[in-house]
Amino acid sequence: MAEAAILRVRHCRADIFCRRPPPRCPACGRSLRDAGLSAAPLRLPSPFRHGHRQPRAFLLRPTAGTFLGGYDGKSDLHVGITNSHGVVYNYNEEGIHRAESGWEQCISIPLVQPDMFELLQEWDKLLEEFSVGEAWLPHRYEENDHNCYTYALAFINSILTTQGKQQMSKSEFTEKFVIPQTKKASKYITLHQELTANEFYVVPLPDQGDHC
Repeated sequence: MAEAAILRVRHCRADIFCRRPPPRCPACGRSLRDAGLSAAPLRLPSPFRHGHRQPRAFLLRPTAGTFLGGYDGKSDLHVGITNSHGVVYNYNEEGIHRAESGWEQCISIPLVQPDMFELLQEWDKLLEEFSVGEAWLPHRYEENDHNCYTYALAFINSILTTQGKQQMSKSEFTEKFVIPQTKKASKYITLHQELTANEFYVVPLPDQGDHC
């Protein structure tokens, strides 16, 4: 899913966000052609990834729709774990799913370091064996206490246990890995929404910022 780029231009002690670099500063009207390096357009990196191209990762997406397709910041989110081929294992009231599409715009958190050779080789086998457990049968699903997050975190903790590492609570995993990514995503979504409605979005900088 292609995303329209978000660019940042710095001028008039402000960050000016836009889709296309303007020839003139929308705040002061001066030409940006000779305004120096700080006024050069910088493309912001997207916090979203094509989930099926993210092997061995924890993925997060809206249950319905996409982050940039009308997500209001309050709707339910769904999580899953990818195997080495980008198939997304996820759990809901229908049981375990092995999705090969539908996760094209996600927050992705890698779970395996490149030097973990044994785990790289065993990942798919471990994920499949874990997912056929009775705990993940459809009738075991409970929206608040035994859900997609329960499944994903339980698998992550099973891996930590095999490595002799301490398990993580939901709050610990969320605070350490999920919240930093969702904060970035929230800011990007705000910019996307502003630029859907307006040509520019201007954010003033503190006094030490660049002048015209």
